[in-house]
Amino acid sequence: MNTTEAIQNRGEVGAVVAAATAGDESAFTSLTERYRRELQVHCYRMLGSVEDSEDLVQETLLRAWRKRDSYQGRSTFRAWLYRIATNASLDALERRPRHLQTAQGPEVTWIQPYPDRLLEGIATTDAEPDEAVVSKETIELAFLAAIQHLPPRQRAVLIVRDVLGWSAKDSATLLETSVASVNSALQRARATLKKHLPERRLEWAPGVDPSEAERALLKRYIEANERGDADAFVAMMREDARFVMPPDPSYFVGREAIVAGWMEGGLGTEEFRDWRWLLTKANMQPAVAFYLRRPGESEYAAFALDVLRIEDGAIAEIVAFPSDVFPAFDLPPEL
Repeated sequence: MNTTEAIQNRGEVGAVVAAATAGDESAFTSLTERYRRELQVHCYRMLGSVEDSEDLVQETLLRAWRKRDSYQGRSTFRAWLYRIATNASLDALERRPRHLQTAQGPEVTWIQPYPDRLLEGIATTDAEPDEAVVSKETIELAFLAAIQHLPPRQRAVLIVRDVLGWSAKDSATLLETSVASVNSALQRARATLKKHLPERRLEWAPGVDPSEAERALLKRYIEANERGDADAFVAMMREDARFVMPPDPSYFVGREAIVAGWMEGGLGTEEFRDWRWLLTKANMQPAVAFYLRRPGESEYAAFALDVLRIEDGAIAEIVAFPSDVFPAFDLPPEL
């Protein structure tokens, strides 16, 4: 976009903002809809729940409409919406039972996977700095789980500063606090985050689409599941691989322990042998939706959604979600 087009665009947006804040419902809807998806991602990061994020976006837009005449133009309309969304998220966290406001144990049991289809059309790291919303490193499940260990306001500071890339001054304005408080909270948040992120996180590849090698690995993973092949599973995992099953707080570390747990649970037996599957993506990670037909049944019923993190051609982490997440991904209940 050249300078003339940019000026014209700002003028058009300004006219829509003026109409929206004056009470033009059509203009307000047109203006806010362009930010709906990125606001949902923001609320999702704050709470780790797709369902809650959908509700909070609606709450944000309702609050914005009610307070529309309070927008004075001292910040962008987008920043004003983020301020409302952040406060709505903090209010929602305050209403949660105390033990759910911040993760207390090593695993975050309430986190939900985020469908990649909801990320379509949102600014990425290739966008202008103040519009970058989504990058692979800040939407993957490991990062989402890690930030749930932060107190709510520290979480908000870290998201606004390190994820959205806002300045300390703008962040302080959004959170109605001082620059010194923002900087202090960010320092503490970063220190806590390091304790909960995988050590190899900085080595993660930035690409979004799975490579040919990753697609081949997914095929091997599916085939191993169909055969109940313990040796094949072990061969495709990192030695220090992790397996978790939200909302179950238990977890396995190490490929041998993971596969042994699966086999003890019946994988490969007659009851867990007849599978079908669909590929999808969650949190910019490859995911496999498994459907199981048990002996005596006629349909393949939704069973689990496995979200995989792949490092250096091997599976580093598997997060298996129950079938109640299938509707969010537009996955059928049966095949």
